[in-house]
Formats: sequence, structure tokens, C-alpha cells
Amino acid sequence: MGRRTAPVAAAQTRRPDTAVDRHWRADARRALRYPLAFVGLIMMLDWGAGSLTLPRAGLWTGLGVAILAVFLPSRVTAGDGWLAVRGLMGERRVRTDALITVRRCGVIASDLVLRDAHGGWLELDPHVLETNPLLWHLLDAGARRSLERGTLRHGGQVLQALAERIDGQEARAVFRASGLR
Repeated sequence: MGRRTAPVAAAQTRRPDTAVDRHWRADARRALRYPLAFVGLIMMLDWGAGSLTLPRAGLWTGLGVAILAVFLPSRVTAGDGWLAVRGLMGERRVRTDALITVRRCGVIASDLVLRDAHGGWLELDPHVLETNPLLWHLLDAGARRSLERGTLRHGGQVLQALAERIDGQEARAVFRASGLR
């Protein structure tokens, strides 16, 4: 009986092979509410006016699907040396241990654009990394390996600024939890 508990305890303390965005399901449910509310309201108004037909219902449903496509968040996963973003158009993946550039794209809703030495690239919202420490840790560890190998030539300051922001948020959360702030 002692032999069985040791491997089980070791398996429970081991880090998972992959990390996922732990808020994705809630964000996807929230994104689904917008088109459902829109389609439901517009169909009720159309029905109330007596002009709801099968083609118009199909039109409103198609418009609802288009709205869902706009609001549905991408699913971010990471593992040792890789990061992937899955959206409606498929999955993009980069080797974080072979990054060549990291840059911010956009002004108001700025995304991170990562490119690796193998031609892979992806774009993701930095908020996903801020709210998922394990995803951030895996990206940061891979980026550090890229720096050590000399492949990451552009964007180290972008990652440093993001690290300072995430570390500051974590420190403030610790202070709040301990009652110091």
C-alpha cells in the first residue's frame, strides 16, 4: 500500500505538461450571450411587427454567428518551449525557446506578436498572460532560453515591461491578501 501512494503523491505534485487559459470558458460563455441576446431581441421585434419569415430568421441567425465570431476569444495554451493560440481560423504556434522577435501591435488594444526562428508566429492579448501566471511563466522561461541562445534579438524590452507589470500586479495582490494595502 505504501508503494502505491508514493507515485500518486509524486504525480499530484508534478507540474502539468500544458497550461491553458483558465478564464477561456467563462469568456466564451460571456461572448455567446451577445449574439443570443441580439438574435432573440431582433427576432422578437420582427415577429411582433409581423414580418418574421424563414429567410429573415436565417439572416438574423447568420448575423448572430458573425457577431459570435467577433466576440469569441482565442484559446491560449502553452507547454515547455511552445505557445499556441487557437481561433476560428485554426491554430498558430511558436517555439518560445526559439523566439526571434516580440513586439506590441496596436495602440489602444495592443496585442503581442511573437515570431520564432522556424517561421511560426502568433498574436495574443497580453491580458491572457496577466491573468494566467502559469502561461506567463512558460512563455518567460522559453524567452529566457531564447535570450541565452541569442535568437531573441528584438523585443526583450517588451517582455521586460510585461514582466514588471505582471510582477507588480502579483505583488499588489499579495499585499491585499495579507491586509497590508
